[in-house]
Amino acid sequence: MQVEKTGTLIVGGGQAGIAMSEHLRNCGEPHLILEKNQCAQAWRTERWDSLVANGPAWHDRFPHLDIADVEPDGFASKASMVRYFEAYANMINAPLRCGVEVHSVKKKQGASGFNITTSHGPFEANNIVSATGPFQIPVIPPIIPATDSIVQLHSNDYRNPEQLPDGAVLVVGAGSSGTQIADELLRSGKRVYLSVGPHQRPPRAYRGRDFCWWLGVLGKWDLTAMEPGKEHVTIAVSGAHGGFTVDFRELANRGMTLLGLTESFANNTLRFADDIAQNIAEGDANYLALLEEADEFVERNGLHLPAEPSAHVIGANPDCVNKPIRALNFTEANINCVIWATGYTTDYSWLDADVFNSNGKPRHERGVSSVPGIYFLGLPWQSRRGSAFIWGVWHDAKYLADQIAKQNSYFDHHRSRLSTAT
Repeated sequence: MQVEKTGTLIVGGGQAGIAMSEHLRNCGEPHLILEKNQCAQAWRTERWDSLVANGPAWHDRFPHLDIADVEPDGFASKASMVRYFEAYANMINAPLRCGVEVHSVKKKQGASGFNITTSHGPFEANNIVSATGPFQIPVIPPIIPATDSIVQLHSNDYRNPEQLPDGAVLVVGAGSSGTQIADELLRSGKRVYLSVGPHQRPPRAYRGRDFCWWLGVLGKWDLTAMEPGKEHVTIAVSGAHGGFTVDFRELANRGMTLLGLTESFANNTLRFADDIAQNIAEGDANYLALLEEADEFVERNGLHLPAEPSAHVIGANPDCVNKPIRALNFTEANINCVIWATGYTTDYSWLDADVFNSNGKPRHERGVSSVPGIYFLGLPWQSRRGSAFIWGVWHDAKYLADQIAKQNSYFDHHRSRLSTAT
């Protein structure tokens, strides 16, 4: 079978792969994108039906194309995002091949470049860019044994309330996904329990500006390192229903039962940590700190943005926070379904290279791996806080494309010297 050759092979045809393609094209670097499914597959099939982007359309996009069917301050549906990435790929004429799965990538022995095996035959490339993102394998903690009496779903497999059995639902995880799913289930009439761990809780908007704008002008998107101990803290924010500030007290006042961090399961009973009040308080502190920084910024820069004193008012804790439930019997609570909004892990089984640490995470500096010719794109905190967001991926891709072009210029010089010598 004939081997197809390219300069840089990009694995993954989502937002990271498309951004990488644009910048490589701008650098004049030949490349190819292989996607095992369809363009923007995660937006198509791996999220719930009512999902919308958590940032406004003016923010959650690439620089050179607006989201066509969404107002700038609106929040794009997943169907709109699929159309957007398809349109962007067409606009830049991205060399995207869908339905091609990469099985393995191996370094050539005694030569530069890589051998790649795929579902559509062999390839060779000088460089490899892993653009598969951080959300690949759903993680369900091994707490509740599999049983016919309890349906267990990851948020990746949740679509809508109608797919769930009758009875109450427990949602574990109070980041953006868990909070939005719990809210949707509550609005549908379900009895909902929500296990809330440590989190950050920014305002959806404050003084007439979205929190994405505030994080930008305050320099928080460009932070290069997470505060120690906060590496895995989730963010509770929502673009659903036109966008709103997540307030766990408000959810409780509407009938949701808040619980602490999920710990263990035995005798049909789930146990929770006594930390719900602390987690809520720390989320409030994060919220109020951002408001204070925003107020100082307004004053310092003489901006005419209307004051919003009511946003600083924190309501009283509901009973489920003041008197936390430490144990919940599923039969007594009529809980027949658990939705785990507990994140993802990565799958790099196709990449046969010594570029991972003992935890299986890539060793890299701003996406440039410890093995020459291998690059990563779309990782959380790859270069800054905003790296895993759509616009952040685009900026990180530019850096990687520049690095690839720079390395190729050295090889070009080497080959020209060899040609001159002969």
